[in-house]
Amino acid sequence: MVQSQIMFEDRVKKLKEQIAKENLDAVLVSSVSNIEYLTGYSNFSIMEREAYIFIGKNFGYIITDGRYSEAIRTQVSHLKLFERGHTKKTADLFKKHKREIKNLGVEEDELTVSEHKELKKHFKNIKHFDAGSLRSIKTQEEINTIKKACEIGDLAFNFILKKIQSGITEKEIAQELENFIKEKGAIISFPSIVAFGKNSSVPHHQTGDKRLTINDKLILLDFGVKINGYCSDMTRTIFFGQVTLKHKKMCDIVLEAQKKAIQFINSGKNIKAKDVDKVAREYIKSKGFPDIPHSLGHGIGLEVHEHPSLSPKSKDILKEGMVFSIEPGIYIPDFGGVRIEDLFVLEKGVLRQITNSSKELFSV
Repeated sequence: MVQSQIMFEDRVKKLKEQIAKENLDAVLVSSVSNIEYLTGYSNFSIMEREAYIFIGKNFGYIITDGRYSEAIRTQVSHLKLFERGHTKKTADLFKKHKREIKNLGVEEDELTVSEHKELKKHFKNIKHFDAGSLRSIKTQEEINTIKKACEIGDLAFNFILKKIQSGITEKEIAQELENFIKEKGAIISFPSIVAFGKNSSVPHHQTGDKRLTINDKLILLDFGVKINGYCSDMTRTIFFGQVTLKHKKMCDIVLEAQKKAIQFINSGKNIKAKDVDKVAREYIKSKGFPDIPHSLGHGIGLEVHEHPSLSPKSKDILKEGMVFSIEPGIYIPDFGGVRIEDLFVLEKGVLRQITNSSKELFSV
């Protein structure tokens, strides 16, 4: 994806506007995805603390070490590089700006206890700041990239249907998916979930060594593609061999719950995400099946799960340019589960589906 320096400068500008709106003097951004969003640099590890962004009213730093300094100087010109090392510590930068910062915003979910303790040495008032909310509304370029990931996902689904046969394991299906996606120049956006039979009753089943038999009846596939930093996510439940009326009823109800959520979103403006969740959730319960044990959907972009959240406690309002999943499910222990998940973008007041694999109830 071609990204201009002006775009990243504009994102930092919006971050500063959000800082002012929340009566903060500065924020410390520690999420790798948010750092990538604000800089375009995507080589920091999520396993280690290799960088921060430190932004105030009159300053803007990217903090990292000598391993990355040359790349940052070349690729990130809109933020000042602070290279920490043996002689310079991040704390030195905090001390420098301590007097001008009364209220500091931090990403609470992205800091360790020790990091928080260190910050408390320098700043008295530390508040949670949700930098990820800036990513909830996508540009057309971002939407196009997510669409490309979805297109590869659709191809992968059609490919994997031909590989399903008695005796194959869940792990082998997952590996076939990953290999196909890599051949298309992308990577998986998360470890694929492949669940046979009763395993499908676990929403986030850990793909294992179970072999497919004619008695399993259901196959749940939940996988995603990542290309140029942006993710897709899709779930399909398919039949293997002869299924019972109960299996078919579950599929019909889940698909209808998704349709009702879509219709509700298309029915008006300023739709509350929690109300969309309620529509699908209540429909499934009205048919005598258990409550959905997860949220109805989530935003997607640089990460598989981001704003907005379509959940009972969500405070999000669905807005133009948001890309998110709608994924109702029914799960019955020791019997099986059904989930159908698609990605949608809200454009010109209408919800448009961007995962296009068939949802017809068919057997392989």
